Amino acid sequence: MPRKAVILDRDGTLIDFHRDAELGAVVSAFHPAQIRLLPGVIEGLAALAEQGFVLAIATNQPGAAKGQIPWSAIERTNHTLVDMLAGHGISIAAVAVCGHHPEGGPGGDPALIRACDCRKPAPGLLLQLAEQLDLDLPSSIVIGDTEADLLAAQRAGARAALLRDDRRCELCPGKALPIALIPRPAAIAPRLDLLVRALFA
Repeated sequence: MPRKAVILDRDGTLIDFHRDAELGAVVSAFHPAQIRLLPGVIEGLAALAEQGFVLAIATNQPGAAKGQIPWSAIERTNHTLVDMLAGHGISIAAVAVCGHHPEGGPGGDPALIRACDCRKPAPGLLLQLAEQLDLDLPSSIVIGDTEADLLAAQRAGARAALLRDDRRCELCPGKALPIALIPRPAAIAPRLDLLVRALFA
């Protein structure tokens, strides 16, 4: 029987962005040492697991396509995150990653530089997880911090909830967009634990 799941974005949802003082830039974490769980993540994930949801991650990671980092760094960081959550008693059933980017960048992996149907807001990652884990998407929830997550959920036929903390998220495209311009989420909150409470209030 298909199962209900919560499919979570990675950066800005589960872990914080990395602030590189040397480069003067804010980027996605690309090394295990850079992983910082956001406040409320463990509590929120535990509450979702208690309600019987399968937990999975769907993340766009175009760094290798842009020539910024090797693919191995993305895989190593994801594996470390899953192990870190397991250490808190949280089981992640699968991690789906889109490494593509339509334009790429200098030194980018040519195999990853192309349009695709998995890069959010396309629904490919969600459909992949649904097939892999035998999920019922209409009974599932996608949680992320950008409009791309909401659009991917809508296109896959799942519900969506938005993590939105304007004080913290420097990279969130949705920060500058009125909520009226994107699919309406089932709930909005600045932390995962608060978002879960709002979803099931």
